[in-house]
Order: sequence, then C-alpha cells, then structure tokens
Amino acid sequence: MDSTSSTIDDEIAVDLTPILKLYKNGHLERLMGEEVVPPSLDPTTNVESKDVIISKEHNISARLFIPKTNYPPTQKLPLLVYFHGGAFCIETAFSPNYHNYLNSVTSLANVIGVSVNYRRAPEHPVPIAYEDSWLALKWVASHVNGNGSDEWLNQYADFEKVFLGGDSAGANISHYLGLRVGKENLYGVNLEGVVYIHPYFWGVDAIGSESDRAEFVEKIHNLWRFTCPNTSGSDDPLINPAKDPNLGSLGCKRVLICVAEKDLLKDRGWYYKELLEKTGWGGVVEVIETEDEDHVFHMFNPTSEKAKILLNQVVSFIKSA
Repeated sequence: MDSTSSTIDDEIAVDLTPILKLYKNGHLERLMGEEVVPPSLDPTTNVESKDVIISKEHNISARLFIPKTNYPPTQKLPLLVYFHGGAFCIETAFSPNYHNYLNSVTSLANVIGVSVNYRRAPEHPVPIAYEDSWLALKWVASHVNGNGSDEWLNQYADFEKVFLGGDSAGANISHYLGLRVGKENLYGVNLEGVVYIHPYFWGVDAIGSESDRAEFVEKIHNLWRFTCPNTSGSDDPLINPAKDPNLGSLGCKRVLICVAEKDLLKDRGWYYKELLEKTGWGGVVEVIETEDEDHVFHMFNPTSEKAKILLNQVVSFIKSA
C-alpha cells in the first residue's frame, strides 16, 4: 500500500472525540465503553447475574441480576429495567461500570435488575435503540403469568412494582418507554416509577446556562444528528420533550430526575420537571442536583462519596414504592 492510500484510509469523516471517530473508509473507532465483563456471582454485593437472548434475529440481549443474600426470596421482588448510557453509540450492558452499578442497585434496593443491551448507532441508527428497548420491555412483560422464558422473572418478579431507569441516552430511552407504556399499556405490568440520571434531552433554542457554552452546544446538535440521521433536528420530540404533545401521558405516577451541577444537560432535567407538571400529568416529579459534578460522574468515579449518595437516592426512590 502506498503512502497516499494509507493517508486516505486515515482520514476522519466524523470526529466525535471522546466518544468515537468514523473514518472515510468506513472504519468506526469507539474511543470508550468497549471493555466487557462476564456475568458472575459478585462477592461484594452477593448478586448473581446471567445473560439472556431477547431476540436472536435483532441481536437484542440483557443481563439479569438477582440478590442472593436471601434466596429464594420469601416474597416477589420489584423489577428495575435499566438502559445504559453512551449517546446511543457507545457502552453496553456488559461494560464493567454498568455491571457494577446494577450489582449495587439490585443489592441495596432488593430488586431484580434487567440491564438491556440494545443495538447502537451509527451501524443501527436511532430510532432502532428505542424499538429494541420496547421489544425488551415486552419480553419482560411476557413473564407476567409465570410462563415466560426466564425462571427468575417467572418466579420472583413483582410486576405490580416495575421501574424503568437509565443514565444519559438510557434516561432518554426510559422516557420514551414511559410514554409508550402510557399510550399502549403492557398487560399485567404496573409501571411504578422512572429514574432519569443526567438525562440526554436537547433542543434548538438554548436554555439556562447552555448559551454560555456554544462550542459544546454545537457538539450535542451534531451528535444527535449523527446517531439519528433522519431526524428533523434538535427539536425532534425524541430528544426534546417540550415538542412532544403526548408528554402528559407518561405511564407512571412517580419520576426521579438526577442532574449534576456542571453538566451541560442539567437545565434540560429541570425543564422536564416544569414541562411535565404543566401537562396536568398528575404524578410526583422530583429533581435532585449533585453539586460540583459533571455528566455521569458516578460512572467514572463510582466509589466517590457523591456517587454513593446518588446511588442511595435512586435506591430510596425504588424502595419507597
């Protein structure tokens, strides 16, 4: 290969550092979120995990988590269906950070965890992540009568106490699914609440402190368009709840929104609360802000004091069902 063709191969078509780079020859380089860990019995939390295939055809899977401290459980356990973050294009349900986070949440809240592995952009552009996640939620619901494909869910899951949760893009997916449950219902499933951690919402018009950070603002506009090429832009209702006339049909009565003071997306979390309350939705929405921290800090530094506090706030929300 001569130096000219080698240079062409090295040319970057799309640079979304620190997330990924797409080269002109079609090669995609994900810059983070590529490490995976196997399911296990975690000695620290005494939580057991296993991987299940939800759709072989569409390559959708999940990692399930169950506390083993009191096993088999004497009563059915609430269910947390979780969606990982990563801007719709990096990370998996099998990343060490997400594996460890689900171990912690399921142990402390005493719930069954289902961490969904949806297909990612750009190979599978948004809205595929939403459709995969809806299919995964329907798979979970197929266990309501105790005759689904997974025994943990058949025997031990309390479908009267189901929670959706996620961080960043995963919080956005949880919002989408909450609306869809409100519209379509899932037989036998009571969606008790949703948890959005540093939710990835956006919009054309800057709000709050966004106008002070023009360089980063442009990156988020570009990132959304990259992952969702057929979008109308940053006022697409999928990314901007203010533009969704169905927001008031959210299918639960409790919402916890966690934001971080230094996160560019922070104002969108606060704005969501305001929007939801204006719709006449009728539930309770709470926002918790972590001071002096940035976007998904708890994933980068999970053992920090503030990460532990955030974890306990999520756990408290689930346990107060």
